[in-house]
Amino acid sequence: MNSRNLILVRHGQSEWNSKNLFTGWKDPGLTELGVKEAKDAGKLIANKGILFDLMYTSMLTRAQKTGDLILQEMRHPEITIIKNEALNERNYGSLAGLNKDDARKKWGDDQVHIWRRSFDIPPPDGESLKDTAERVLPYFKSEIMPKVIEGLSILIAAHGNSLRSLIMELDSISSEEIVNLEIPTGAPIQYIFNEDGNINKKIKLYEE
Repeated sequence: MNSRNLILVRHGQSEWNSKNLFTGWKDPGLTELGVKEAKDAGKLIANKGILFDLMYTSMLTRAQKTGDLILQEMRHPEITIIKNEALNERNYGSLAGLNKDDARKKWGDDQVHIWRRSFDIPPPDGESLKDTAERVLPYFKSEIMPKVIEGLSILIAAHGNSLRSLIMELDSISSEEIVNLEIPTGAPIQYIFNEDGNINKKIKLYEE
């Protein structure tokens, strides 16, 4: 069970998730619930008997901490951890740090909904999901996927929108559909690949 596994995990609940704030590239830590979610993810992965060769994460604390807690919970041997800005959350620009309700009062419900749920319309000074995918996917294809094909098992601890970008590619989901995909915090998703780099199986390791 340790060949060509790719496990994607969105970070556990952050302090700003709990306050209904746009976070993006801001760097809050995990809540107590977020820590529990990360540990629970570690238990779910441990139950599958997977050992990782590498972990990739973003430059943001909440993703790094989630990955560390998963490995600790698994009592995992020490592995190389690679941190890269390419896996950061979508940059929310002028929305970052704002309460979502306050943003709606300032710009209107319709405009905020467009920024949140359109594929290619960014908020002021920020990124759209299309922009996010355009930095996530080249990094994934050049740095991560070749290692999976080589036979390594890899954990990616990242963010809702950076993982949306990956799932859009892996599952061949359209840009219209991907904006509505909800990825729960601390919920591991397993992909098992064959030697040609095609997906043999996708398994959600959590209960929906």
